[in-house]
Amino acid sequence: MRVLALLDGTLADPEAPLLRADDLSVMRGDGVFETILVADRKPRELGPHLDRLERSARLLEMRLPERAAWERAVRTVIDNWPWDTDREMALKLVCSRGVDGGDGTPSAFAMGMQIGPETIRKRRDGVSVVTLDRGFAPDLMERAPWLLLSAKTLSYAVNMAAMREAESRGADEVIFVATDGTVLEGPTSNVVLAKGRTLYTTPPSTGILRGTTQGAVFRAAEEAGWQTRVETFSAEELLRADGLWLASSVRLLTQVHTVDGTRIPADADLHAELSKLYESNY
Repeated sequence: MRVLALLDGTLADPEAPLLRADDLSVMRGDGVFETILVADRKPRELGPHLDRLERSARLLEMRLPERAAWERAVRTVIDNWPWDTDREMALKLVCSRGVDGGDGTPSAFAMGMQIGPETIRKRRDGVSVVTLDRGFAPDLMERAPWLLLSAKTLSYAVNMAAMREAESRGADEVIFVATDGTVLEGPTSNVVLAKGRTLYTTPPSTGILRGTTQGAVFRAAEEAGWQTRVETFSAEELLRADGLWLASSVRLLTQVHTVDGTRIPADADLHAELSKLYESNY
């Protein structure tokens, strides 16, 4: 099931051609995107997602349609989704720089998609992860901003290659580490670690994406009396944590039960508590 909307609020046929063959999203992956969970007709963290989309576009120095146009397209998709059969959908916002050699007018659309059974399985059963070297130092973003380390771009070939490597090793997901052995993020998620009643995640200054779901979890946890810290930590800490999760918009707070073949604590009650706190935002 797909529902596709243009930014003027009109529907488009999701099975019909939409982009030109020389669109820079196709030619070079030159563009930005966001993926948003919509549950019971309500988009979660829409504002932070649009903020991040705008930040990514600024880093790429590309034109982005105004926020009102995105909000209009979002509403069109939501209003035309078959909510009688699906309680949730994944809503993707996509914007490319436009056609090669053009005037810079962006190509943009919003598309609603069904959430697949593999995502549901990971939410329910948790995941195993492998740690993989991302190949850069945690201070590289400041020294080399042209690498776009904290932008959510359409160039996801490395991230998808990492996921295939995880599969070849018999794991579900990846946690990237920097050259100094500190934790970065997953290919499509942020890392959340618990020690006692304190939650930890890696700072965006290391070149990772600022997490919308991770931010919502921390906000709710703080209101419930948890401590939260945004700081670097080593990959070894993943094995010593009281709980470990990957936070993403569609998979939500997914519990990790195995790291590099080693079982780690996966407290069902703790997972339920944090999941309930996250849901309390909505």
